[in-house]
Amino acid sequence: MLNLTATIDENSGFCFGVNYAIEMAEEILNEEGHLYCLGDIVHNDEEVERLAKKGLKIISTDDLHDIRNAKVLIRAHGEPPETYRMALENDIELIDASCPVVLKLQNRVKESFDVDSIPILIYGKHGHAEVKGLMGQTQGKAQVFSNQQELDQMVLPHHVKLFSQTTKSTKSLYGYRDYLIRKGHEVEFNDTICRQVSNRDVHLQEFVKNFDVIIFVAGTKSSNGKILYDVCKLHHNSSYFVSNVSELEPAWFKANDSVGICGATSTPMWQMREVKHALERF
Repeated sequence: MLNLTATIDENSGFCFGVNYAIEMAEEILNEEGHLYCLGDIVHNDEEVERLAKKGLKIISTDDLHDIRNAKVLIRAHGEPPETYRMALENDIELIDASCPVVLKLQNRVKESFDVDSIPILIYGKHGHAEVKGLMGQTQGKAQVFSNQQELDQMVLPHHVKLFSQTTKSTKSLYGYRDYLIRKGHEVEFNDTICRQVSNRDVHLQEFVKNFDVIIFVAGTKSSNGKILYDVCKLHHNSSYFVSNVSELEPAWFKANDSVGICGATSTPMWQMREVKHALERF
């Protein structure tokens, strides 16, 4: 045996928004045994599978056209206005678990769009549920970019408004703001990063220093997971990403190593505990 000592980061795991959505889903599932959810309730396949066994059925927006007289959960990422209109037309009861931080951002984007014709830029992941919801507030007219190359390819006017998906990197967002200003643009800047995400960035920089090896646990679809894992990797060379316990490799460790276990805002605590128990059996 390697005699590893594993410690879970108590600040990792579900953020408020994800936790709220899952609690709402479980309450209905425990009472009724079934519930539709518009898209993955969380970007973590293991957690989605656990809830599927309890009766949660993931559906797409296309599926919504054919559903009548049913309950449908809106996950923490939020939805565009079109989803609410469709639900009204089809007698669907929406269980709205949109994260309050996301709802606040949607309102800010909508207000900005309604006030004037200044183009809106959104720093975010193309096709991400939260970004789709934000685009819906602008009737699809906002422009989305995920990196500097895409930003450079855009034809932009002098005056722009800059927003961000809530789970992106604070450092990157401010970097894009400064880049636009250096290029001569007038930027109305909106820091719309969720502080539960950005604060974890700072915390992880200190957490990883305490261990020989870092195991970061997250779903492969998690934008937040990619950002936070990059933080671990930047500050600790022996950092490894796993999406489930089966991906752990004994070759990553030496005898008596201390191991820090951390995860994304979409990583359930039970999954990190599984990793801890598996490491202690190595």
